[in-house]
Amino acid sequence: MKALTQKLTKATLNAFSADGALASHVQGYSAREVQISMASAVCEAIAEQHNLVVEAGTGVGKTFAYLIPALLSGQQIIVSTGSKNLQEQLFYKDLPTLLSLLKLTPKVALLKGRNNYLCQELLEKQLQACDSLDTKVLDDLLRINQWAGQTSDGDLGGLTSVSETSDALPLIASRREVCSGKKCVHYEVCYTRKARSKAMDAKVIVVNHHLFFADRVLKETGFAELLPESDVVIFDEAHLLPDIAVTYFGQQLSTRTFSELLNEIINIYRCELRDSAQIETLSSRCIRFFNDWHQQLFEYDETDWRRLMGEQNFAASSWELIAEFKALENLLIGHLGRSDDLDTAVEKLNGYIHKLNQFFLCDNEQAAYNIDYGHRYLTLRIAPIHVSRECEQLFDPKTAWIFTSATLQINRDLSLFTKDLGVDSAKKMILDSPFDYFNNALLCVPRHLSRVSYHDAAVRDLVAVATKAINAAQGRTFILFTSHRMMNAVATVLSSRVQYPLLVQGQAGKQSLLKKFRQLGNAVLLGTGAFWEGVDMRGRLLSCVIIDKLPFVSPDDSLYRARADSISRDGKDPFATLSLPQAVISLNQGVGRLIRDEKDKGVLILCDNRIVNCPYGQAFLNSLPPMKRTRDMDKVVSFLEKIK
Repeated sequence: MKALTQKLTKATLNAFSADGALASHVQGYSAREVQISMASAVCEAIAEQHNLVVEAGTGVGKTFAYLIPALLSGQQIIVSTGSKNLQEQLFYKDLPTLLSLLKLTPKVALLKGRNNYLCQELLEKQLQACDSLDTKVLDDLLRINQWAGQTSDGDLGGLTSVSETSDALPLIASRREVCSGKKCVHYEVCYTRKARSKAMDAKVIVVNHHLFFADRVLKETGFAELLPESDVVIFDEAHLLPDIAVTYFGQQLSTRTFSELLNEIINIYRCELRDSAQIETLSSRCIRFFNDWHQQLFEYDETDWRRLMGEQNFAASSWELIAEFKALENLLIGHLGRSDDLDTAVEKLNGYIHKLNQFFLCDNEQAAYNIDYGHRYLTLRIAPIHVSRECEQLFDPKTAWIFTSATLQINRDLSLFTKDLGVDSAKKMILDSPFDYFNNALLCVPRHLSRVSYHDAAVRDLVAVATKAINAAQGRTFILFTSHRMMNAVATVLSSRVQYPLLVQGQAGKQSLLKKFRQLGNAVLLGTGAFWEGVDMRGRLLSCVIIDKLPFVSPDDSLYRARADSISRDGKDPFATLSLPQAVISLNQGVGRLIRDEKDKGVLILCDNRIVNCPYGQAFLNSLPPMKRTRDMDKVVSFLEKIK
């Protein structure tokens, strides 16, 4: 084992050396001590099959630090990311570059979640029902159909003729609930199946966290395992894993699936079982009950299911809904064997009723029961409070598990992350950014700010601060918000105060807004959670990041409340144990948008004086990069004017 570690480490260090592959082929390359330290630790983890957790600050070069030893090991590798952007950067840019430099030729595959691929069957069905479609949706479907004749992989990420926010995309994206597997007439040319077959044959596979957990936990039906067993699994953007794990170790059910299934049953009756009119009668009755119940949910607009079930009338209508579904199921059971499609529908209905019953009972004290509201449908979720035991079983000791991110530590401690995922015995490293934050970045918490809980005053203060900073920076600013309400209020006022282009989340998709920001060169972008991470604006494009307030989770969030209650029962403080650590990591993600390169310079403005006035503010300050600090906006203006 030791000899293997030494051999892999030697080959890796050669690649990073002054006359190695990187120095010979990458212009401007210079060895970084922190990058080499991380690469050496990865070599050891791979060779000795142990777990490694690394916080690697911006600029460490973590991607090459884990990819080079992984590729040189020659083992079966899975690299999992938290975002499509990083997934595609790894597959289309970093991996081809390194494989060329290292003169290696393993098979490499990119595998996304199935909803990223075109379903030919769904596209056919939608085009056949074109008479009932909105004109814009039909126009987009025709564009998709044209693209379908040209694409080789069916990856919707390559579809440029239709907006990424188009209502047509959910109609034709592959979905497990409606997939008929080998029965489908398109099975042999199915894009999802082909992508998965390619992945099973590859030596290096790039996936995202959701797909990884889907493979390990759900084992999606129709295609068995999605991923081969691997020697090494590397999680980049690992700070996202605890929340994603909660999703997959829990349960979820979309009301869209019920609506589609009921309509499918009526269609089966009309096409195959016309002699059984009661099927249509009961199905239509279920649809009416379901629509009424669904409408009630949207009227309540409550995310905590336990609170909703405390409403006597609503609870009664919920149990009536299940009774109606069971009556339909009992009727359909009498027709089993008459239609393959009906047999499949009955199986689905039984599974949905079981899930709905579990949700309505809400009898697990170690879980949160909540509702996510969409535009037309909603999702019912059961989320476990703790997943460390499940994760511990998931992370097979025969595999080397490597976790890395720029934001994992709280007060120089990684134990919150490792305990959440059940990997507390892993080797832990914190590698600070090599960038010169002290001279290149300035942190400002302006004086005389109103309390963030005073909405109107907070909007007024933020607009005043932003106007000064934007004018000094000549645009080139991100304003990151913790709520859509605040973002929209500030956008409305700010639009008449500054002359620079304002790009507001919701005007277009995330990637479209970022592309426009780059093209304009002097824009101001306003966004919420989606823009706090996974955004890389280097150089003069971005000089100022403004954050409206410390990103504490809402105390009304059902999962937070369930976890907080559990922590209180153990005699601990939920704020210090849960709320504060989560907020520190979230803030660090937003702060990380500012300095992306060693030559970058910029200002971070936080419009929340709790970071300096409250004792817990020190936990945030201890976790931030070592920037100069000020409370004087005139110094901010001066700094920005020098670098514009």
